[in-house]
Amino acid sequence: MAEGLRERKKRQTRQYISDVATGLFVERGFDAVTVAEIAEAADVSVNTVYNYFPAKEDLFLDRSAGLIDRLARWVRGRGVGESAAGAVLRELREEVEAVSPRVGLMPGYARFMRVIEEAPALRSRLWGVMQEAQANLEQALREETGAADGDEEPYLMAGQIGWVNSAVMAVIGREMVKGRDPREVSREVLDLLDDIEELLGEKVLNYAVRGEA
Repeated sequence: MAEGLRERKKRQTRQYISDVATGLFVERGFDAVTVAEIAEAADVSVNTVYNYFPAKEDLFLDRSAGLIDRLARWVRGRGVGESAAGAVLRELREEVEAVSPRVGLMPGYARFMRVIEEAPALRSRLWGVMQEAQANLEQALREETGAADGDEEPYLMAGQIGWVNSAVMAVIGREMVKGRDPREVSREVLDLLDDIEELLGEKVLNYAVRGEA
């Protein structure tokens, strides 16, 4: 369905407020900026800011919803003959090879990460996002394999597969904070993904292989 004018304007307003807030956070630090100052800079009311972003942390981590369902979405979208871990490895390789901002391979990412490192509230929110992503992945694995409620295997497999993503993102963040060229980091992380695949056991690599429909 095509996006209507009202929806497009709301999306653009939301993005503008987030962009203004992010600029202020990067310049002055997360804790030093108030929601009132963001509203004034964006030329909107404080109530408007809260209508789009229920919490101040949401202004900076405005794309966290995509992170929460990303692993589960990759698993559900895997092709015939592909395992859950294989789908995540493939998707990560594609993102890294494309030097995608979605995995942090972009100029300015160091400034973004430093804002998080200096703000306990953001670190806490990011941890919560990671926990939600892990729970969504486990649920997807349960649904895809038909596992019983008491079966712990989907939980254990979600931990292994989630580690793949966490390790890649941690290395990218660590290297980008050093101010390195995203393309150089991309090449190194592609090698890292090969090493990660070798570390995973056959049971993990062959878990939840999608059969013919």
